[in-house]
Amino acid sequence: MLISVGLTFGFLATFTLGAVYAERKISAFIQDRVGPMETGPYGVFQTLADVMKLVTKELIIPTQADKVLFVLAPILILLPVFTGMAALPFGPDLVGVDFHLGLLFLVAIVSVDVMGILMAGWGSGNKYALIGSARAVAQIISYEIPVALALLAGIMMFGTMDLQELSALQGIHSPGPIKLWGIWEIEQTGGLLAWAVVRYPHLLFAYIIYFIGSLAECNRAPFDLPEAESELVGGFHVEYSGLRFAFVFLAEYGKMFIVSVLAAVVFWGGWNSPLPNIFVGDMALPLADWTNGEPGSIVGNLWGAFWLLTKAFLGILLQIWARWTYPRVRVDQLMTYCWKYLIPAGLVLFFLSGCLRLWEVSA
Repeated sequence: MLISVGLTFGFLATFTLGAVYAERKISAFIQDRVGPMETGPYGVFQTLADVMKLVTKELIIPTQADKVLFVLAPILILLPVFTGMAALPFGPDLVGVDFHLGLLFLVAIVSVDVMGILMAGWGSGNKYALIGSARAVAQIISYEIPVALALLAGIMMFGTMDLQELSALQGIHSPGPIKLWGIWEIEQTGGLLAWAVVRYPHLLFAYIIYFIGSLAECNRAPFDLPEAESELVGGFHVEYSGLRFAFVFLAEYGKMFIVSVLAAVVFWGGWNSPLPNIFVGDMALPLADWTNGEPGSIVGNLWGAFWLLTKAFLGILLQIWARWTYPRVRVDQLMTYCWKYLIPAGLVLFFLSGCLRLWEVSA
């Protein structure tokens, strides 16, 4: 267990280092700058230097702060995100905890970090931090509804909340032929045609709703109102420094990774490759075990992890791209967009998935 915890934390820390460097370079490219260049070749050690600075900085507790809440808040923000990593399926046999309600567990445990954000804002004894945490609570709780509706529209078509089974059903391991839109039956060879958004094109709109909602869930621009530097001087974590600030930062990028992996699993085929399996007669070629990931195969598991991480990193790239493309919205626009547009659209897709599933089962 200690080895698993160490590997998970090491992966999360390494990913955060790479994501911060990538975000700096991508934002520089979008704004016609060069980004970090001085610390190491092409500035690759800049984020590592920032980590060393955060680790060695003094941990300051404001005089007016509630010390217990102030100290516990960063831990409560990071711990749910860290725990949620255990349910992510990286390959046919690469999953920390494989259980039937993996999606429900993941959505439930990750949403707990809003308690840590509220504790951070209240415990800091700072009006800007309190306003930021109040914004975060309203924002995250509201946008959990369209995100959940989009996920339900996806999992309804496969009838399971098991993340590992969801991945398997979108590849060669799905039993029998597959149906496109529940109407056209085609031979099951795995690959791109078995993915959820291809088999059921209305799920592409569900993914768009999920992606927009995930930006708000992760406090990413254009929905970064809880951290708005120009308004709240940093928001709910304005009073944090050193390692405690690093925990908050780590949780934000960890949550970005989790929502991107979850999107890949539910909508984009999970750890399955877009390449179809190749058969000669009734016999699969030797490469067939890695074209879509074969349980029990080391190469198949590594190939599956490669495709899942590729899809997740593309999702993270979209999140970074959105941050440096769109301006921050107002609070009233944020809520209007959620309650008047995303939730009704999510309900329509949810109803459509239910009707299509009944049609597919009865046909």
